[in-house]
Amino acid sequence: MPYLGRRDFLRGAACLALAQQAEHLLPASTGAQQPAKHPSPASVIDTHIHLYDPTRPGGIPWPEPADTVLYRPALPARYRSLAEPFGIVGAIAIECSPLAADNDWLLKTAASNEIMVGIIGDLDPALSTFPADLERLHANTLFRGIRYGNLWSRDLGARLKEPAFVDNLKRLAQSGLLLESANPNPTLIAELLQVTALVPDLRIIIDHLPQAPPPEDIDSRNKYLDDLRALSKRSNLFVKGSEILRRIDNTVSKDLSTYRPWLDQIWEIFGEDRMLFGSDWPNSDSLASFADTFSIAQQFIHSRGKVAAEKYLWKNSVAAYGWKPRNAAQTALLQTNRIAR
Repeated sequence: MPYLGRRDFLRGAACLALAQQAEHLLPASTGAQQPAKHPSPASVIDTHIHLYDPTRPGGIPWPEPADTVLYRPALPARYRSLAEPFGIVGAIAIECSPLAADNDWLLKTAASNEIMVGIIGDLDPALSTFPADLERLHANTLFRGIRYGNLWSRDLGARLKEPAFVDNLKRLAQSGLLLESANPNPTLIAELLQVTALVPDLRIIIDHLPQAPPPEDIDSRNKYLDDLRALSKRSNLFVKGSEILRRIDNTVSKDLSTYRPWLDQIWEIFGEDRMLFGSDWPNSDSLASFADTFSIAQQFIHSRGKVAAEKYLWKNSVAAYGWKPRNAAQTALLQTNRIAR
């Protein structure tokens, strides 16, 4: 990180103050990408975005060309121009490719723009190359961990029976890096509980839990909620309040009351120190605008009070990811946190 002098630090602090007040100067939403109605109590770290470029030689594994909404470059400059008006000063990119070489592409792409404070890569702990790949990628401070779960036809439960796989998860923990799940359901939640027993010191983030409400069957529901409560007792486990909006009966409601019962239940299980904000951009564009996605998250978190909102919108991301600032605005954000303590 370059040296930040007093003038740069003050400039960053001023940027944060302007970001917090900018929404009061903007007109009410007219359908354009406007900041949410309620201003953030502090600036925001978006812990879940995807970066990719369909124009790369050889193409990309996701999204597919037939997806007219998503199939165009999703790069840091485009995200930054969209996100900064909402007070977002940093983001974590989550790998959306199973190709090992794409970890390097993602690191290089994230390094090109200071709004990116970290990436979660895609390395398969089932492979013999995992230790060497992990050591090489870990040398880059932007590399914060790996994603593994219901993605790319993988089976976490089956792999947990393999000693070499578990040993590689232990290597991940020893490196101070984290495991981020993919697309939770009751089976994956039960498997993550197994992981915490096998590798107790591994930091884990459950992504998109709002997208996975409890089953209707009472026995399955009780088992699912019991597993979540057991996970909540693990101090090094976090939950992303991402993918709040979802399609129900072929309709995407933008009314918070549609989602509040399950969000409230997640909150009661995990509490204000465990939940993180993630937009899931640009995948979220399939359901709603960035403004709507951000707005519904803000509506929910502001109902929990200022302290909880600050934790959800950025403070918990520091504990979960251990990201380091790359510019004055991010440094000022962390400095504000130290002063508050």
